[in-house]
Amino acid sequence: MREYKSQTKEIIATTTFSTPIGEMFAAASKKGIVMLCFFTPFNIEAKIQTLKDTLNADVIPANSEIFDALKQQLDEYFNKQRTTFEIPLQLIGSPFQVKAWKELLNIPYGKTISYKEQALNIQQDKAHRAVANANAQNMIAILVPCHRVIASNGKLSGYNGGVEKKEFLLKLESNND
Repeated sequence: MREYKSQTKEIIATTTFSTPIGEMFAAASKKGIVMLCFFTPFNIEAKIQTLKDTLNADVIPANSEIFDALKQQLDEYFNKQRTTFEIPLQLIGSPFQVKAWKELLNIPYGKTISYKEQALNIQQDKAHRAVANANAQNMIAILVPCHRVIASNGKLSGYNGGVEKKEFLLKLESNND
C-alpha cells in the first residue's frame, strides 16, 4: 500500500518586533512558537527553509494570538518582571537536537552551565561538541535559553545573535543591577 503525503500545507505565521537588544523575528505554527531569532536576513532565510521543508508549510507574515503573549512575556523578561515563559513551543530538529534543547529548558534563570555539563545531563558524556552544535542550531532564542551555556573555562562562546547579546542576556538575568 502506498503512503500519500498530505497535500495540505501548514501555515506558519511570522512577525517582527523590537527588543532592547534589537529586532527579533518570530514564527508560530498551530502548536506553538517554532522560531524566535535576532533579525539577520541570511540566518532567517535558512531557518525559514528548514520550517518549509520539515513541516510542509507556507511561511507568511500573519497575525497569531500567540504573538501577543510572546511580546508581552518578552517585555516582562527584559523588564526583570519574568523569569520563566509560558508560551507553547514546537521544537523542530533531530532527536538529539531536541533532547539537547529540552535540557536547556531545565537551566534556571540566572544560572549557567557548561556544554560539558549539558552533555552529562543528557547522558552523552563525551558529546559536548555535539551539544554545542545542537545549541547553535536552536531556532528559539531566549525561550530555549542556549545563552545560559558557557565554555568550561567560564568564557562566553558563540551565540547566534552575537556574543554581545549573550552577554547582555546573562547580565540581565544576574542579580547584579
